Amino acid sequence: MDIVVSDSLPVALYEQIKNQIISQIVSKKLLPGQPLPSIRTLAREIKVSIITVKKSYDILESEGYIETVPSKGSFVSAKNTEKMRQLAIYEWECKLEEIVKRAKELDISLDEGMEIFKELYNLSD
Repeated sequence: MDIVVSDSLPVALYEQIKNQIISQIVSKKLLPGQPLPSIRTLAREIKVSIITVKKSYDILESEGYIETVPSKGSFVSAKNTEKMRQLAIYEWECKLEEIVKRAKELDISLDEGMEIFKELYNLSD
């Protein structure tokens, strides 16, 4: 599992971890039933506190993305994968709506915005 966090982003570390795990679940890089690293292991790998990773896992579990089995670990939830995808798309649309509003404030045309989006989309491969 590839997780990269940065203190320089305006997003809290636990939120960065959570968002990246959701992204990997929705994109099927993490499959239903697949185990996640233990909280301690992930904290060590990405050099954050155990509390930060635990908070991410707790939120992911409360939102239905993962399931935790005592003494066995945390696993990608096998339930409602399509519902999770739809929820992730909805969250993405809300963020995109904010970006569109900001683009209009900056007088960025639709064509300019689409060109920026295409460039960023192609860079993320």
